[in-house]
Amino acid sequence: MLAPTMKHYNAADFRPSKAWQALDIEVIANASVRLHWTDKAYKWHVNDGPEVFVVLDGEVDMKYLDGTEIRSIRLTPGDIFHAEDGDSHVAEPIGEARILVIEQEGSV
Repeated sequence: MLAPTMKHYNAADFRPSKAWQALDIEVIANASVRLHWTDKAYKWHVNDGPEVFVVLDGEVDMKYLDGTEIRSIRLTPGDIFHAEDGDSHVAEPIGEARILVIEQEGSV
């Protein structure tokens, strides 16, 4: 049994009512750790700080702008994508996906 202040999360059990809703796990030194579930693409965006994107379940096509060219990489469970401040990107799941996102608190 976990101590009263500890928590256990099973990502496979997390399925909110809308795509990209998140379970806020913790804020550490102004960085949020959030579990997302989605079955829909996000929007093209530029973070206002670095972002770490970890695929826990499912597959995600991460599209990003490289100069003027759009590139894509298929992320599978265990893959980590890192975007710096100013990197333009969009996540497009293939079916359902669960993703752990670590980014500056309040980021888009």
